[in-house]
Amino acid sequence: MAADPLSRVFSALADPTRRDMVARLALGDATVNELAAPYDVSLQAVSKHLKVLEDAGLVSRSREAQRRPVHLEAQVFDLMTKWIERYRRAAEQRYRRLDDVLAAMPDDVSPTTGQEGPS
Repeated sequence: MAADPLSRVFSALADPTRRDMVARLALGDATVNELAAPYDVSLQAVSKHLKVLEDAGLVSRSREAQRRPVHLEAQVFDLMTKWIERYRRAAEQRYRRLDDVLAAMPDDVSPTTGQEGPS
């Protein structure tokens, strides 16, 4: 069974090398050789990383004459952002309710210790 698009994106970004490649591609398109330069791995290994990113829809490859630049597909981040935003809003609502409860508490209430003041 194929994973859903969001799972493929998060899975692809789980690897630090692929996250670094995405960060570098955010600055501009690059060839496989340019992407491979800072890593001590084979071009084949870099190509495998790119294949994972491509399967997740995070990057695409085009052909410009002899050059085959890798391009970051930024619209995929919208999918992640919508998912994250839904849970961020829910968490903020919970914190606002907690803030309201804390604000409604009297200031002179001492922490509960199971005892009613000094004996």
